[in-house]
Amino acid sequence: MRHRTTRLTAAMLGAATLTLGLAACADGDGGTTETTTVTETGTANAADSTDASETSSSAAAGGEGFATATLKNPDGADAGTVTFAEDGERVTVTVEARDLEPGFRGFHIHTTGLCEPGSESPDGEKTGDFLSAGGHLTGDADAEGHGNPDGGAGHAGDLPSLLVGEDGTASMTFTTDRLTKDLLLDDDGSAVMVHSKADNYANVPERYAEDGPDADTLKTGDAGDRALCGVVEE
Repeated sequence: MRHRTTRLTAAMLGAATLTLGLAACADGDGGTTETTTVTETGTANAADSTDASETSSSAAAGGEGFATATLKNPDGADAGTVTFAEDGERVTVTVEARDLEPGFRGFHIHTTGLCEPGSESPDGEKTGDFLSAGGHLTGDADAEGHGNPDGGAGHAGDLPSLLVGEDGTASMTFTTDRLTKDLLLDDDGSAVMVHSKADNYANVPERYAEDGPDADTLKTGDAGDRALCGVVEE
């Protein structure tokens, strides 16, 4: 009766775990029972998990990437990567950055694919790290000002700020309809820029400045120096 109960229980649990009860022939009370348990779900679940992870990563990247930028500091050391992938009529941007001070840091696309330390700005008025990359990528010729506090589209290169952790690293993925492959890879190229300060997107309330943001704020969002730069390349 005991062996029959064991077999019934094993049959009921067979969907999750296969249990084989092997009862040795006993002469007297010296019978022994060996039980072998085989779990088949572990390997299948691991494979499913891997597939799901790969699918999630592919979706986060917005499909196959068409361009990348290697971020470098003014000393020329690598400090991260930025990838661009088409997602229908939009572009998905994935950022991995390091060696930054903790806190929010301005993150933009600039007009020219140059990342030269100690370089002149296009108008020749200033010299500094990565100034040869020019100003923010405007895209639409009618775009007026960084962040466009009056409610317009603003610069195409106005993007979400990076939030840098205490370890100096930052990760971010977002999708935007402001950027296109043609805009990023036009004749003079473009550059990704990470700044040394937070970006205020020219959001200066009248209680601080009655006339609103000044010309410099409308150009840069007061995001400070250019800390990292990467040329956008196919």
